[in-house]
Order: sequence, then C-alpha cells, then structure tokens
Amino acid sequence: MKKQLMLTLLFLTVSFAVNANETNLDQTIIPTDHASVLRGAELVVNTCVSCHALKYIRYSDMLALGVSEAKVEAWRNNSPVNTRILAQMPPEAAVAAFGGIVPPDLSLMAHARDGGVHYLYSYLMGYSADTKGEIVNHVYEGTRMPDILAISSATDDKQRAEITAKAKDITAYLNWAADPHAEERKHLGIYVIAYLLLLTVLLYLWKVKIWRKLD
Repeated sequence: MKKQLMLTLLFLTVSFAVNANETNLDQTIIPTDHASVLRGAELVVNTCVSCHALKYIRYSDMLALGVSEAKVEAWRNNSPVNTRILAQMPPEAAVAAFGGIVPPDLSLMAHARDGGVHYLYSYLMGYSADTKGEIVNHVYEGTRMPDILAISSATDDKQRAEITAKAKDITAYLNWAADPHAEERKHLGIYVIAYLLLLTVLLYLWKVKIWRKLD
C-alpha cells in the first residue's frame, strides 16, 4: 500500500511538472500554408544554417518544396543538388565558439522537443534582458544561442510584429522539415482509403453471389 501511494505521488508530481512546463509555452497557432513555409525556408538557410545543420534535408527537397532554382543554386554553392544541408560553421569552430557544444541539427527539432512547434516558437520569442542587462531565454535557461531575431531589443509594436511573423515562418518551415512528405502521405491516404472501400464493396458482392449459389 505504501509503495502504491509513493508511485501515485510520483506520477502526480511528474504530471504536474509536465503540465506546468506546457503552460509556459506560447500556444500561438503556427501557420502551415505553403507561403509561410517558403518564407521560413529562406530565413532558416540565411540565418540558422550558419551554425545549425539540416542533415535530413537535401537541396533537392527545397526544389520539391517550391523554392526557386536560382535560390537553391546560390545556397548550395556548387555542391551537388542531392547534398544534405550542413552547417556552414565547421564543428571544431562551433565547439570553440559555443563552449564545447556543437549546435544541434534542426531537421527533427519540431518533433524532438516536448511541445513541438510551440516549443520552437516560444524559444525564438523567449529572449529578454535580465536585471543585469544580460540577454537570457526563459524557455531554455543557459542557452548559448544568440537572440537571432533581436526580440529582446524590440522597442515598438511594429518591430515586434515583424519579429513575430519571422518566428512563425521559421517554425512553420522547421515543422515541414521534420516531416517533409506529410502532405504526400495525406494525398496517398485518400486514394488508399478509396481503394479499400471499393475492394470492400466488391468482396461483399462476391460473397453475396457465392452464398446465393449455396442456398
């Protein structure tokens, strides 16, 4: 009985901690439309890829997404079109710059973190200046990543709105990158379901025909 009570208390403690953490995340709706994902792709490549890799995404995936061939050619810099998108900063330089830590790969980040896209968006928007004037992130305390969108220094509503839009687009793209073939599967699923329904009807009619002969 005592052991069961301790397990129950442990479960409630963990559940409370998880729920408390989730309530700290900004639940802003992240767009999934194609235009937002395209804008996010450009922001990620031009801003994030200097330090982070997207090792599960190839430049050819960008073309399939709808990014213009001219942009993709400029991004890949004479690399083969099937090359994976790697960080521009060499690992040893990243280790020296970030205190022995290589910035994580972003390919699956939208699925790797609890909270998913809400975690990513909250992280990007989570920078502020503390009482000492130092830039901190309330979502990931101790992060070494700088405030790339400069949300901590936004001085008016217009600046904040522009940064908010960029954070949503970056998150939209990273959500796509975590599962770039999701839309293809959805479309394929419609055909599969239609096929199964048709097959079910045909099998039912066949079964009726067979049982009619038996009768």
